[in-house]
Formats: sequence, structure tokens, C-alpha cells
Amino acid sequence: MNDSIDTDSKDLWERAKTIYLSTLRSDEERNQAENYFSMITSVTSQDGYFTIYTSNQFAADFLNDKYAGKLKSALDLAGGDKSLNITFKHDETAKKTFIVPVQAPSRAAAYNTIATTPVKSSSFISTLPLEENYTFEEFVQGPSNSWAYGAAKGVANHPGQKNYNPLFIHGGTGLGKTHLMQAIGNDLRKRNPSMSICYLTAETFLNEYVNALQSKGMESFREKYRNIDVLLVDDIQFLQKGTQCQEEFFNTFNDLTTNHKQIVMTSDVAPKNLPALESRLISRFEGGMVQEIEAPGYETRLAILQKKAEGMSPSVPMSALQFLADNIKSHVRAIEGALSKVHVTTSMNPTQELTPEFLGILLKDVIAKEQSLKKLTIKEIQESVARKYSISVPQILSTDRSASLVTPRQLAMYISRKYTTKSLLEIAAEFSKKHATIIHGVKTIEKQLDVDAELKTSLEEILQEFGYKISDKME
Repeated sequence: MNDSIDTDSKDLWERAKTIYLSTLRSDEERNQAENYFSMITSVTSQDGYFTIYTSNQFAADFLNDKYAGKLKSALDLAGGDKSLNITFKHDETAKKTFIVPVQAPSRAAAYNTIATTPVKSSSFISTLPLEENYTFEEFVQGPSNSWAYGAAKGVANHPGQKNYNPLFIHGGTGLGKTHLMQAIGNDLRKRNPSMSICYLTAETFLNEYVNALQSKGMESFREKYRNIDVLLVDDIQFLQKGTQCQEEFFNTFNDLTTNHKQIVMTSDVAPKNLPALESRLISRFEGGMVQEIEAPGYETRLAILQKKAEGMSPSVPMSALQFLADNIKSHVRAIEGALSKVHVTTSMNPTQELTPEFLGILLKDVIAKEQSLKKLTIKEIQESVARKYSISVPQILSTDRSASLVTPRQLAMYISRKYTTKSLLEIAAEFSKKHATIIHGVKTIEKQLDVDAELKTSLEEILQEFGYKISDKME
């Protein structure tokens, strides 16, 4: 394929991708889509076809089956020619992102030792490419993330060093955990192209483990994940789904750290707040460096918007960026999504003046959602649930494990977590419970809502009291 950059097609793709991701209702759906989209190497529009090139044929086939129709609709909404046909192809000229050494490095080697005979592995498709824009230079620092940023830089400068190994970064959705983790990988790969770096999600590790058990391929599985220099694992909380898999990860963890190989993990909560994780794993995770990323303040939000707006054409005025920073406060992804919506609008109508009134109308759903959710207090939620189930608030807050109290108690926890911007720490304090208890309660209700129609109806009725719908939950 032609190596020249098709700027118009790239811009169209970025708009379409933003539009499509904004339609997804859960973090899990968005994270999954973004992971698969990261296998896209380039796009081009020619002869009536919008062609999306991928790093391997597996990715091309998968994306075509799962996303072709949805992305075509997004391309239309993003301003693409409606007669364009969408197609996915393997870019055979694309460089393979990951390498694995033929043999494991010597156990006597000091940390930072790199295998001298690495080979490209076309079968290493379970790992995901690093997003090239996820660099330290592109990451906006602020009081909410400075410690995590400093730790990530420490890992990049001294991979495998005991003080930084493992590095465990935790925080809410869309705050930059994945960005920092991939920045480590990009920085190390730039300095040392022969270093074998594996980036994947914990869910991918779990699925591969199950497949290896079924196909009697455990030896190959172990060799693959223990013969690398750096292991980057996103969303480690998914490891809680498999007890046997936790043992395998524990052994892989020990093998890598014993050989001074770096491990970096991200999670939505701290290790101690992962209730279904084995205590020995929690101990290992806490034995390195644990850093939290919090929601950014106004100054950081504005700095992020300025960074993201660089090079946009037409440009987004400072007054509009300030409006966004002042009104979109929940997380970085929401801020970026709002900016993308503004940019798409101005691209389609460059003469549009971005007044506060216009921006308020354009972003009314996002702004109304954030403002209304902030008004809902945990006390109000507890009182509403208590009325619904004909119990008292003290009973909700009690330690009584009676069946008649457990469900309303967990439902109140779920609503507090999903329909307010309160942190886990704040919610735990309001319920006089530990973080792990809140997380367990939320996950229990999430599972029950899929199969219990009566519970779902109760949730709808409670939310209606506050003027909300189930779809209004804070992502």
C-alpha cells in the first residue's frame, strides 16, 4: 500500500471512531473496541472504498465481522460520502509490534538484560499493539496524576528495578492509566528496539489460559509469557474471574520478577480492594509500587484540552476550551469526547461561532448528565431504597446479613457507585463498610440485573423518583 499519509481519510476515521465509541454504554464495551481498533495501522479512501488496514489478517477478518456495519454508519455521521463502501485488509508492509526471544534470557542476567536473538512472532496475536500516541510527551501532568507519572517514568528509566517492580496504577475510568502504561512500553521500545514487550488485557490472559488448558498447550502458553522483558497488563481486576488462572499468573509473575523483568498493571481499584483475588497475589502486587490516578482538577482539564486541540483545523478557541473544562469534570475520556464533538461540528460548519450558549446546546446531554448526577446524594439513595423495600436506613447500614436486607443494601451501593460521582472511599464511608464490600455489592447487583426482571423494575422505579433512567448511569 502507499505509505503516504492520507490526512483527509485519517481525520474522517478519527471522527467516526469517536462517534462510534460515544454510542457504547459501558466501559467494558469501549475498552474492548479500543483494544481491537489499536490493531488498525492506517486508513485510506479510494475508488469508492474506505479501506482500513490492520496489523494482521486475523484482525482484518475479526473487525470486518464485528464492526463493519456499525463503523459504516459512524463514517456517514462523521461526514463521509454515503456511497463509500468499507473494507478491511491486512497491511503486509506493517511492522510487527511485538517480538519474543527464541530462548529465555539467562537467569543469571542482571535486570535490563535483553535477549540477543529476538525473532518476530506472527503467532503472537493475543497481544495488542501499543498506541503510538500514548507517550510521556503527550501525557498531561497535574496534581491528580503526578505521582503515577513519576513512577511510570521511573520504570521506563530503570525497568526491572525492585522499587518499581511491579508498578500497579489504579483509578477511575478514563483518567489515563492505560496511557501511562503504554507510554512505558513505547519509551522502552524506542530506546531498545530488541526488547520484547507484551501488552494485553487480563481478560485476554484468562481466555488464552482456558484455551491452552483445552488444547493441552500449557507448555507453549507458559513459554510465551515467561520469555519476555516487559509485561503490561490492563484491567487486572478481570483476573478475579478465574481461580486456576490466578495461580498461573502468580507463577508467571514470580518467574518474571525473579529474572528482573518488569511488570506493569492497571486496575480500577487498589490491590487490597480486589475481593476475589488471592491474598498472595495481592501481597505481590503491593510489594512493588502502587500509585493512584484521581480525577483531574480544572487546571489539568484545561491543559488536557489545550494539548488535544493542538493542530485541530479549524482551531477551537480558548473560550470554548475553558467552557469544556468548567463543565465536563468526571473523567478525561468525557473531556476528550466533548472536544471531539465540538471539533466535528466546527469541521462541518467552520463559520459557527462557539459561544457558551451554542456549546450549552451542543453538549446539553453531557452537561445535564454530569450536573444532575452530582446533585444526587448517597443519603437520598439510601432513603429511597429503604422506602422501596419497607425497611429503615439503619437496617441498610447494619451488619445484618438477612436475605431481606442484603439485596436493598447492595442495590443502594450499586446506585451510589453508578449514578453519582462519589469515590469508592466516600461511598464506603457513607455505608460504614470496606471498599471490598462495596465492590462486591456492585458486582452482585450487576449480575442479578441481567437475569432478575423484578430487581430491574425496582431499580427503574427508584431512579424515576430522581428523574433518571437506567441508561443515565455514570460511565
